Amino acid sequence: MFEKILIANRGEIAIRIIRTCRKLNVKTVAVYSDIDARSLHVREADEAVHIGPSPSAASYLVHEKIIGAAVAQGCHAVHPGYGFLSENAEFAAAVVNAGLVFIGPASGVIAALGDKISAKNIAMKAGVPVVLGHNLPVVDVEEIRALAAEIGYPVLLKPAAGGGGRGMRIVAGPDELETALRSAQDETRKAFGDDRIFLERFITAPRHIEIQIIADQHGKVVSLGERECSIQRRYQKVIEEAPSLAVDADLRSRMGEMACALAREAGYSNAGTVEFIMDDRRNFFFMEMNTRLQVEHPVTEMVTSLDLVELQLRVAAGEPLPISQKDVSIKGWSIEARICAEDSARNFLPSTGLVTRYSNLKGRNVRLDSGIEAGSFISVYYDSLLSKVISWGETREAARTTLIQALNRYHIEGVTTNLGFANSILNHPAFIKGELSTGFIDNHYKEGEARIDPPMEQLEAMVIASTLVYHSRQNLVRESLKPMAAKVGPSHKPDNRHRYVVKGHNNIFEVELAGELTSSDWSFKVNGTEYRVVTPIFEFYRRRLRLKINGQDQYFRLQYRENFIWAAYCGNSRIFEIYTPREWELAQYMPKEKKGAQANVLLSPLPGMVVNILVNKGDRVYRGQDLVIIESMKMESGVSSPCDGIVEDVAAAIGKAVETDEVLITFKL
Repeated sequence: MFEKILIANRGEIAIRIIRTCRKLNVKTVAVYSDIDARSLHVREADEAVHIGPSPSAASYLVHEKIIGAAVAQGCHAVHPGYGFLSENAEFAAAVVNAGLVFIGPASGVIAALGDKISAKNIAMKAGVPVVLGHNLPVVDVEEIRALAAEIGYPVLLKPAAGGGGRGMRIVAGPDELETALRSAQDETRKAFGDDRIFLERFITAPRHIEIQIIADQHGKVVSLGERECSIQRRYQKVIEEAPSLAVDADLRSRMGEMACALAREAGYSNAGTVEFIMDDRRNFFFMEMNTRLQVEHPVTEMVTSLDLVELQLRVAAGEPLPISQKDVSIKGWSIEARICAEDSARNFLPSTGLVTRYSNLKGRNVRLDSGIEAGSFISVYYDSLLSKVISWGETREAARTTLIQALNRYHIEGVTTNLGFANSILNHPAFIKGELSTGFIDNHYKEGEARIDPPMEQLEAMVIASTLVYHSRQNLVRESLKPMAAKVGPSHKPDNRHRYVVKGHNNIFEVELAGELTSSDWSFKVNGTEYRVVTPIFEFYRRRLRLKINGQDQYFRLQYRENFIWAAYCGNSRIFEIYTPREWELAQYMPKEKKGAQANVLLSPLPGMVVNILVNKGDRVYRGQDLVIIESMKMESGVSSPCDGIVEDVAAAIGKAVETDEVLITFKL
């Protein structure tokens, strides 16, 4: 086993690798850029080396700096994690040329499988089924038009290089081809320096199933089961689980054999993932192979009880695999939610800022892989992934409910995240039934909100939590003022029943509660439905609340927002206005606020760098038309006009950094 390795990555994956190295008594060296100087992974490693300015192109992507740090610190190997240089064949070769071990497959194998056209040819040689398509790059519009007509619409344009869904375009008909091809080429050229595009038939509503394999340097390849990764947004996975409801034991065996055959054909060693798409008849087709550890590897670890990073290290050190195929068994179910710094209500735009409050997750059958803490700064320079919350259960339903409760009590404040959105998916009826496809989010969500209303019992639980916090706070204030109040008249036992009217979104709730502040037992009526509520530990000061409602533990995240209470629970979030019956009666007579005039400015919806401006002063523009392109967290986003009008002034400039809500353009209306 290696004595010391360098981790050529950052964030949660660097910390994940450190955790296994610590178990194996392997020393670790972290690398960091300017902005990461105080990051968690720097502190967790045994040693740390500064490698340059904040942009990844000047630090984490510079081969010479990474390898130089490894050599200088006396490392024996380099673990690339995922992202950055993990699938860069030139980097892998440079590591080996420097006398170090690259913890991953050989550089030639990375190159062969990283090129999607080459990978498809290897798959066909290994007898793995592939999607009907044209396995040569195309650049000419007329050529691609003829090929698409032969293959049949819809077709999928795919870049030969790279991954993560970048450059992929679905084309429904011939009228869309030219625009889609140009867009795909532009994006893949910027991302990977390679604009080769090939095409294949697009399978409508497919499932995304992937097989985890591990291979040693002695010819042994083992399949570790499948993962269901169909819940995706812009080809980026959001929820993953193992095993898959769509895969039985026979199909698992066949897919595993195919994945192992492909790995043998390619001469593969170390951890890798063979990705398939599956149609509604459970026919599966090769999509690509990722020559690295996957973000979603924890769900495989949870159901197999294997440590994939440990296996990676042992294989890279030349040891034979300590397991055979018959040793692999799948026990129970595991589900993972990726928590990212993005705003689901604003088309999932990246979010930045300082993490001001943070609650680590602990609990039975729950795992947290996190790269942040209170005080972490989330910048525009790197991927938006902050952490992963993973659950395990004897059954899928047990894993699902465990993950829901974990997300209910997982608190990140100061930066907007997709935490509520991920939780909403887990609570969606279609997810519960296992009706999954890569179009799940598009089919069931609009602008980050589910197309169906949440169950009334979930809303009523939120009303109970919000009203209880409001009631307790109001009455604690009254209790503190009692010594100053004049005591007039005969003493009497006060009525401990209290009534409120609660407004949340478009719902009105009539609430009646009874209980003493000195007791933990409460009775509630919400719109006539009775609930028994116990407050084991009233910890609202931590911005989260645990209640036992009708005998079941429930967790809520809450905040006071001016005079209202914001509550989050099971993927729902609402701002509740709480009134006494008298206040509610008076509120009905208050005049409605006048609508504000339509804004005549375009504000930046996110921080980032302006990379293109699509209009000039004096141009007429229309509501919804993209006017400015901003790059943030390695993703380009179009900013559209909020109105119809004429451009009066362009404040933005190409190459200029902008902050959220900074004025980009003003209009004459």
